[in-house]
Amino acid sequence: MNVTGKDSPRTMYEVAVIGGGFAGSLLAAVLARNGVRTLLVEGEQPPRFAVGESMVPYTAALARVVARRYGVPEVEHLTSLKAVQREVSSRCGVMRNMGFVHHRAHLRQHPGEIYQVVNPSVVPPVPHLFREDIDAHLLGVARRYGADVRTGPGARVDGLRIDAGTGVTLRSAGGEEFTAQYVVDAGGHDALLPRELALREKPTRARHHSRTLFTHMTGVMPYDETPAGRLHDRPSPWHQGTLHHVFDGGWLWVIPFDNQPRSTNSLCSVGLTLDPRKHPAGGPPPQREFDEVLAQFPDLARQFAHAEPARPWTATGRLQYSSQRVVGDRYCLASHAAGFVDPLYSRGLAHSLEVVNALGRRLIDAAREGDWCTERFQYVEDLQQALFDTHDDLAYASFVSFRDFELFNAVVRTWTVSTVLGALAVENACAAYGRSGDDSVFRDLEQTRHPGSPFPTSAHYNALGPLTRTLCEEVEAGTRTPKSAADRIFDAIREADYLPPSLGLGDPADRFFHNTPARIVRAARWVRTDAPDEVGALLKGAMGGLIRERLRGVRRPG
Repeated sequence: MNVTGKDSPRTMYEVAVIGGGFAGSLLAAVLARNGVRTLLVEGEQPPRFAVGESMVPYTAALARVVARRYGVPEVEHLTSLKAVQREVSSRCGVMRNMGFVHHRAHLRQHPGEIYQVVNPSVVPPVPHLFREDIDAHLLGVARRYGADVRTGPGARVDGLRIDAGTGVTLRSAGGEEFTAQYVVDAGGHDALLPRELALREKPTRARHHSRTLFTHMTGVMPYDETPAGRLHDRPSPWHQGTLHHVFDGGWLWVIPFDNQPRSTNSLCSVGLTLDPRKHPAGGPPPQREFDEVLAQFPDLARQFAHAEPARPWTATGRLQYSSQRVVGDRYCLASHAAGFVDPLYSRGLAHSLEVVNALGRRLIDAAREGDWCTERFQYVEDLQQALFDTHDDLAYASFVSFRDFELFNAVVRTWTVSTVLGALAVENACAAYGRSGDDSVFRDLEQTRHPGSPFPTSAHYNALGPLTRTLCEEVEAGTRTPKSAADRIFDAIREADYLPPSLGLGDPADRFFHNTPARIVRAARWVRTDAPDEVGALLKGAMGGLIRERLRGVRRPG
């Protein structure tokens, strides 16, 4: 990591951010907006292709927190379809639901083996983000707030030296040298710092195994128009959301950008994620492998009968990687530079926002106080490691469950519980901040016993994920049947005192999480009469905040 060229001119910054994707640009914007002298370097020339496109309600709630807490309203433009169309890009789609269709190899799709989470009507429709436009938007926001943004091959950092007492020195491929008090690497899988400091765990501690191939396509038929899709009795059209086709050994995502009338984009994001132990890498080229896998599922293949890739396929090796530590003297790995599990359940953007929210305040305070001690960033370490382990448990359990719909129907409820509680906790904090302007409501969400947990005080909730993983480990080992594991998970959900029974999460026959007005009324009655005090306060605060958001959106012009 030696940096040469001591006689070259230097520019001093407080924070240098490596990587101009979603997380890096967002962090640079937050820091620059709050008076931190910030350098952002990106070795590619934007715009660039990226996936991670679903803005689920939990992610939108986190984006509102970052926007309001740090005074960056441009981030809030990403939280609703209307705002993103008006302020950022007409090439985004709409995301009204998260849908799951289960398939069995060489058999017709069973119309009862589906599951869908429909976004509540009090939440403004959220977008499918066309990342080329979104990432370029955030890069521009960082620049407008005063970050020194350097992009292109000449900006790539190829030399770096860290001194715990004085700071960081970086040298670009173009020969420029920069110094900073602190460096954040948001460079993703190929990030510089993990490589130079030997931070990667080898092998990764992840239980989960998957690889993926992905592209953007044209001509993808809405699944609702296929013979199998027309048989489905679901509350919201599949094409109005993010669709997951799941099967033993993998899953396939379909994220359309052309599914709302004002879109100017004919593309659809498509990715096939496979367990390499069942589908080893190194076989046919991606398009042929895609076609061969789809040929096993005739009702899935019909959706792609006329589809064509609009760009070359990207194919990966094993997706999972992790770091033994992500925070050290004068540095932090952020988001996908720290580790990655699987794109399942669209957790990537949410993880980035959670990390930026936690790291941003600490970097701003460090710059103001001139104190960059490692200890003040310990929570960011704990948070990122916990986010990795929690998602690893869920992705591992989900892949085991793909072999049996009854088990998958149970496992997917554990994700539903987490995303619903997470959104409610964040919305409650955001509503409280709107009333008081007191930043402590966000600091109160940070705790060390269960970092990143939406409901840290509930032992039952925080045991649900590990229980699901353990049961699926037993299924994989052959010591428990899928039905027995599914029954135990549903029992645990029904035992939860923090979930309104009217939501139906503990009922295997209720395959749609759809908050109709009647369900909301029953849930409100439960909150008044039977809910534990802490749960009642959380639900009241969150629902009140969501209603105010809806009214605010109605009154906003355009």
